[in-house]
Amino acid sequence: MLLQKETSRRKFLMGSLMALPLSGLIYKGLTAAQAAEMAAPELTDYKPIFFSAEEWQFILAACDRLIPAGGKGKAPGALETNVPIFIDQQLHTDDFGKEIYMAGPFDLNAPATMGYQIPYYPQQIYKAGIKLVDQWSQNSHQQPFHALTQQQKDDALTQMQKNGIDFAALGESNMKSSHLFSQLLSDTKHGYLSDPMYGGNKGMKAWIAIGFPGARASYIEWVKQHNVPYPLGPISVKGERA
Repeated sequence: MLLQKETSRRKFLMGSLMALPLSGLIYKGLTAAQAAEMAAPELTDYKPIFFSAEEWQFILAACDRLIPAGGKGKAPGALETNVPIFIDQQLHTDDFGKEIYMAGPFDLNAPATMGYQIPYYPQQIYKAGIKLVDQWSQNSHQQPFHALTQQQKDDALTQMQKNGIDFAALGESNMKSSHLFSQLLSDTKHGYLSDPMYGGNKGMKAWIAIGFPGARASYIEWVKQHNVPYPLGPISVKGERA
């Protein structure tokens, strides 16, 4: 019987991946992790769900500078591991951030030990913050953040972290630029080091780079082996092996 519509390469790979046993068998020369990487969205083709087109350009540029490619040991960067996709998909989740206590009162100048001190959920931090940083960038450099040079982006991120970008002067009195920076940095780290099932850490590249073994079910045979390099590659929650 003829198929009614052509099966895409990505759907075929994903279907093949789901059919693989958890033992890490090779499928047509590919490990499960390699097949998962090929089945994962390409960052250049991905259509953001939460972010607008302009916001997406900011996220791509900022993540690329927070975890650039070619670090120690030629580690992959945020873009190579689909970190922006992780952030977009997390923010699109209905319950993301809803555990935050929002009844106030809020004190923007309170020490960090006082916890969350702004009346915005993470989604609102991104929406308001990105707009303000791009506004500041236009005022300072006559172009949005994503169009700046690498050095200018690094300088802008540093100013965000240190509250050198004055959100109050731009009309936002309930949030500082450091709040956006902290949220973005935290989410970027999580996307880089999370299990691939959440959209980031494509192909477990970040785990491979840092030597993290992943979600293996048992380490009993390694408990008493001190100062011995761990020889096995990482494994994901779904059983994909690198």
